[in-house]
Amino acid sequence: MADSRFVLDASRDNFPQLVLGNSDKGPVMVHFWTPKAGPCMLLMPRLIKLATEYNGKFLLVMVNTDELGPIAREYNVTSVPTVKFFRHGQIVHTIHGADPDAEFRKVLDRFIARDSDALHVRALTSQQHGDAQTARLLLVEAALTDPENPRIPADLAKLLMAGGEMQQAHDLLTALSPALREDAEISRLITHLDFILAAHSALPPAELKQRITQDANDLEARYQLAAVFLVADDMDSAMAELLEIVRRDRGFRQDIGRRGLVSLFDMLGATHPLTTQYRPQLVNALH
Repeated sequence: MADSRFVLDASRDNFPQLVLGNSDKGPVMVHFWTPKAGPCMLLMPRLIKLATEYNGKFLLVMVNTDELGPIAREYNVTSVPTVKFFRHGQIVHTIHGADPDAEFRKVLDRFIARDSDALHVRALTSQQHGDAQTARLLLVEAALTDPENPRIPADLAKLLMAGGEMQQAHDLLTALSPALREDAEISRLITHLDFILAAHSALPPAELKQRITQDANDLEARYQLAAVFLVADDMDSAMAELLEIVRRDRGFRQDIGRRGLVSLFDMLGATHPLTTQYRPQLVNALH
């Protein structure tokens, strides 16, 4: 089944060395799958493509749970596809289901040394020492060295934001490839910057509220008002407007209502009262 020297099939006998032993040399990604599940068969070629693309920087091991049920149970695999990442004999991360490729890359990049890492570390050190200009130059150099590393543009955007260069940060992130824009942190930063820029150019709140009173479907007014509320740290009012946008038009500004709410949930945390209040309402609005 495996068609790459970086992709191997596990057996009862070779699993300890194949996975645990090799994880001392580098990350090992273990795909628990079954030929009976369609999502497994769709995910498999994507993982093989990643293994080939990374050219030996990690090992991909396939575990057929129909044949190796005891191993799956030992590692608490209760559904497939499940992908577990091993390093130094330990599970360091688990992905349940067929997440986007960007999520697998993000996990891998945490455990794989990259050519740009030294420049990236020097940039962050310069930033910590208050030398923003040197940090910016080093991040640009790192981005040119490693254009597929999402951590670099994310940190460069944060540096620009700290200097008040919101439009430049937004332009940087929205110019990235679609795969990088799918990265969770970059997606959140873009959404955050969307609101900041919208608030800066928004009409006065009283005028926006009047427009909404006259036309409840004036989603541009609701969006601008949500942005103004967010900048003023009025999360409750902002979430209420975003929820109304979701209810009225999912397509507005590329689903900004849902994206904005999810970004705020992530920022506040799962147990925050506003998250527990608005997440169920968002789920109801989506269905």
